[in-house]
Amino acid sequence: MEQATTVLAFDLGASSGRALIGRLTGAAAAERRLEVEEIHRFPNVAVQVGRHLHWDILRLLQEMKHALRKAFQLGYKPATFGVDTWGVDFGLLDANGELLGNPYHYRDPQTEGLIEEVEARFGREELFRQGGLQFMPFNTVYQLYAMSKAASPKLEAARTLLLTPDLLIYLLTGKRVCEFSMATTTQLLHPESRQWNKSLMKQLGIPEEVFLEPVYPGTRIGPLSEEVCEELGISAVEAVAVATHDTESAVAAIPSGKGPFVYLVCGTWSLVGTELDQPLLTAEAMELEFSNEGGVGGKYQLLKNIMGLWILQECKREWDEQGRGCSFAELASMAEQEEAFRSLINPDDLRFFGPSNMTEKVRGYCRDTGQPVPLTEAEVARCIMDSLALRYRYALELIEKLTGERYSGMHMVGGGIQNKLLCRLTANAIGRPVWAGPVEASAIGNMLAQFMALGECANLEEARQLSAASFPVEVYEPADMDIWNETYERFKQLL
Repeated sequence: MEQATTVLAFDLGASSGRALIGRLTGAAAAERRLEVEEIHRFPNVAVQVGRHLHWDILRLLQEMKHALRKAFQLGYKPATFGVDTWGVDFGLLDANGELLGNPYHYRDPQTEGLIEEVEARFGREELFRQGGLQFMPFNTVYQLYAMSKAASPKLEAARTLLLTPDLLIYLLTGKRVCEFSMATTTQLLHPESRQWNKSLMKQLGIPEEVFLEPVYPGTRIGPLSEEVCEELGISAVEAVAVATHDTESAVAAIPSGKGPFVYLVCGTWSLVGTELDQPLLTAEAMELEFSNEGGVGGKYQLLKNIMGLWILQECKREWDEQGRGCSFAELASMAEQEEAFRSLINPDDLRFFGPSNMTEKVRGYCRDTGQPVPLTEAEVARCIMDSLALRYRYALELIEKLTGERYSGMHMVGGGIQNKLLCRLTANAIGRPVWAGPVEASAIGNMLAQFMALGECANLEEARQLSAASFPVEVYEPADMDIWNETYERFKQLL
């Protein structure tokens, strides 16, 4: 197999990470297909230390090294590798290039109350114009401001800030870069000038010198370090800056064709959005709490973060620990037998943001809003899934309001589409078709950016054509519109 047709993608989520091999097959352009094989999967477990929640970054590095060695043991010789992860989090390097402690987890409570404090100083509209993001407590700017307020010795000693995927690439290659899509999750990169907001950094006590100039997806970075190659007994593999924010990698893999489209990246978080050539920084976009995040090809994603399957995942984790667990597929099957719309929640209520006691939080919300309290696991799961589907409709209507477009249906990608009940409920809720696939969207988008760097795909449009040709899409048609429309009006009252 030609070395240039094989790549390795690391796709790290909030609870697990995977390494996948991507191979191009077919000689003629019309016959080309992308084949994907998962070669390694590993847990990503946050670690509580005192009052703080951290990522175990060195454990993730060790798992990635294991995957690199395993790729060669399986007979692959990938030309390149890329890394995509969740957004906003970062590590700090000292003057010797050594990591200053384990990075904080975005669910760490250190940023509580800081959104309001920063807004009071600078004004909400001005912050949105300069950062372009939905105001979320975990945004990098608030994490760094929290460290500044606490007079963190780590921040004082820092010489370089590397966002999570860039940090992992540095630990494997020794090369320091800052990738564009991840940089836009910081709320410190001006969305129009695409330059760091050094004025805001100075006023918040954030050292501007630690930030590197962003590079775009498809930039070739450099090979694995000699030390890593010697440790693993492998030859060098070149790192490529893909769209290192997993959301943007997933969007790159959407088989959308030409013209405007709307999508739902469905996983721990749900991201409903559309792709634009330029950021949308209007007062209305701010008031409706949308983000502008950079993507492949210099595009911007106008999207809304929704709490997503995190709520159901946390409930399931509790049930598993209590010995009452079952698979997600079994849970969806049981939920389908339950009465629809008996109870609903607003998935973005802040009580659902933190871990622990999620089942009781769902019940407490229903109790507080005068609804029947779901008691069984199936009732809780149905409540969550009905509510998510209705929340997706609300986000879709807001996007249409902002863009003036009318979308004929919704592309749904990511691991969440394995929940077929949720896909059906989403089609019913929006009253339009849902095109579900591919499941491995983030990893596939990661690979597509690597193929663009290698010259195998000329541009984003050609990369998406390859995705469309390689992976099936399941169509879900809407049904029962009258009852869904009636329930939607009731749901909006919870918002």
